Amino acid sequence: MLLEFTASHHFDFVRQFAELIKVPVRDNFLEIPQTLGEGYIRKVAFGDDFRLMIHRYTLTEDLVIKRNPAVEASDLLSIFFYTNEQPIELRYNNDNSIPFSQKNESAIQVTTIDLSSTIRFPAHSHTQYMVVGITVAKLKALLSIDQPNSTIKTITTQNASFLFFESMDAEMQLLLKNIATVNMLDPLSHFYVQIKVQELLYLLFSKLSRRENTSYRSINSADAETLLLIRNAILSDLSTPPVLSELAQRAAMSETKLKQLFKQTFGDTIYNYYQRVRMEEAAFLLKQGKRSVSEVGYELGFTNLSHFSSLFEKHYGITPKKYSAG
Repeated sequence: MLLEFTASHHFDFVRQFAELIKVPVRDNFLEIPQTLGEGYIRKVAFGDDFRLMIHRYTLTEDLVIKRNPAVEASDLLSIFFYTNEQPIELRYNNDNSIPFSQKNESAIQVTTIDLSSTIRFPAHSHTQYMVVGITVAKLKALLSIDQPNSTIKTITTQNASFLFFESMDAEMQLLLKNIATVNMLDPLSHFYVQIKVQELLYLLFSKLSRRENTSYRSINSADAETLLLIRNAILSDLSTPPVLSELAQRAAMSETKLKQLFKQTFGDTIYNYYQRVRMEEAAFLLKQGKRSVSEVGYELGFTNLSHFSSLFEKHYGITPKKYSAG
């Protein structure tokens, strides 16, 4: 199943999807018919400049959503919050799909609508994500920051072109769950959802506001796809530290450009990003995998277990042995 559209300020995803599968829309709510699976899509509008789209469904066939770049200039931003249990496939050109949201590291995406993208949701997998559509002017008014850092400044600048990824923490996940389970028949539900979405934006922009102040470099769809490829190359083998020259060659970029775009997009240097994900994987293996400290250390490429322990303690404030026993 393919849903292709051109991004614009007034595009109505619910109605476009309803036309594709030939079902009615009632009060901005679309229920997936049993012939195609189960679940729903709901739009909650807080005004012409601020809205929320909730996706929760399981389909009997693959769903591919292809967004073509906006034809006319628009100040509308899209903020995606992915809570899928398995990675979805995302691409920014017509090349191979790239796993997205692996290990929850980049489950939030903030982007302008001038970048093309294609997302594939596999059949028989539970799809759940939310999209906040908001204008630059509305967001700037909500944030009301006197001295924003370079990331916030870029996001709240008219006619900018950008893509930022951010991790999702437990507090955000709980908020998303609360929003998805609201009884919209309650007369105050609309008010409640708006408050919760603004709280979600607060948590997100609190993270983004802590990013280092650096000069911004414009990004296009090809750059976005390349950065996802590099990110997944790093995640594919956490036992081996990334080599910048090899990654730059793979990206067909200069080392300087790759370093700048990666840090700008993911909020950290390539090596720091690798080490953080490595420690998060270690924590997961110790708790969920029930592995010993030595097993985890060796699996993640540490030949010196004391170095592994000190690095883990630096990230979590506790040794891996105590973490595992807790």
